[in-house]
Amino acid sequence: MQRLLLLMTTTTYKAEAYLDAAQRLGVSTTVGTDRPQALAALDPQGNLDLPFDFPEVAVHRLCDFAARHPIDAVLAADDEGVVLAAHLARALGLAHNTVSAVETARNKLEMRRALQSAGLPIPRFACFPADADPGSLTSEIEFPCVVKPLTGSGSRGVIRADAPASFVAVFERVRAILAHSGRDAGILVEEYLPGVELALEGLLQDGRLRTLALFDKPDPLEGPFFEETIYVTPSRLSPELQAAIADSVQRAVVALGLRTGPLHAEVRVNDRGIFLLEAAPRSIGGLCSRALRFGRGGSSLEELLLLHALGRDTGGLEREAAASGVMMIPIPRAGILREAGGTEAARAVPSIEEVRITAARGQWLVPPPEGTRYLGFIFARAPTPDAVESALRQSHGRLRIDIDPDVTPPEASPRPVSTLERSAR
Repeated sequence: MQRLLLLMTTTTYKAEAYLDAAQRLGVSTTVGTDRPQALAALDPQGNLDLPFDFPEVAVHRLCDFAARHPIDAVLAADDEGVVLAAHLARALGLAHNTVSAVETARNKLEMRRALQSAGLPIPRFACFPADADPGSLTSEIEFPCVVKPLTGSGSRGVIRADAPASFVAVFERVRAILAHSGRDAGILVEEYLPGVELALEGLLQDGRLRTLALFDKPDPLEGPFFEETIYVTPSRLSPELQAAIADSVQRAVVALGLRTGPLHAEVRVNDRGIFLLEAAPRSIGGLCSRALRFGRGGSSLEELLLLHALGRDTGGLEREAAASGVMMIPIPRAGILREAGGTEAARAVPSIEEVRITAARGQWLVPPPEGTRYLGFIFARAPTPDAVESALRQSHGRLRIDIDPDVTPPEASPRPVSTLERSAR
């Protein structure tokens, strides 16, 4: 039986989806986590404590483990594990992206430079130390602009500034977010790009991009923050423009040096061209993959990715014909979640398949740009993209979210308990 090493943090949304996919495919799974699991001793083959930030230590630990329990593939569930996955797969002689390619893709400055060298359209950009005086930088900046950390995902710390005065406040806010996260990195300032935004879910096979789904993002993402909400597929753009987007992402993949595995790309399209915002060597975030089904049996995205990682055939697994979508339920304000009501009414909307509230009652919630979590997810499936979008909006409108903002924020917000941790209890 083939064995997969699946890297994920203890706070991942994706544990259930990946572990279910492995079980359906009859694959033995070893979960590599960034923290020791309480019941790991009961299943020593199924758990491996790996320091994500110290690849040399992790490689030594994995090689010792693999000598007793051979590993056939390494896959990272989220951004946090993609660099380590490249190190570990290389050490085991398995198919992998190079470490340098993954590091370039994860660093927004290095990614911009790589795309610029390849002649791809990019916004004007500049990078500054986090401790720079923002007041002294305003003469170098063209407005409007977007200020963001060099690393990270989920739109955390991504803020638009329209004038010098707001730029100073925005820069200081992003600096505070970096300090809170413990990252000692620079701050990227780039030209704000108007236009429509889309997300491409793909699979790389020997450097060739296979587009699995192209999602419209129908809500305007104009700032000051860029919180994700609705994704709908198939895209309603013209076939010609969709093909041009795929071609642009393919060119970006070549420029970054990525070769294999999942790819989640974000693009902006306007009258100047197609601009790549992100090309991450991992699958779509949160629980959003539930919006995708492949093949006659309705295989999950995670099943498809596991088949590819293990060298099995994925040729017959094309996305279903129906339109589908997901809404990442936004957090309207910071505070303690008292109740998420109206879920039965939200589920009763025609074409809605699931309404899942992932935040726990009593949990401290933080909206963007500081926060990275969601209240939950709504999933819809219908004959047309318009019907999917309408159902998602109607369903969200029936929810009653009671958040108490009149509470002193905790110094460290309670860490959400993931599916991975719950399954170990």
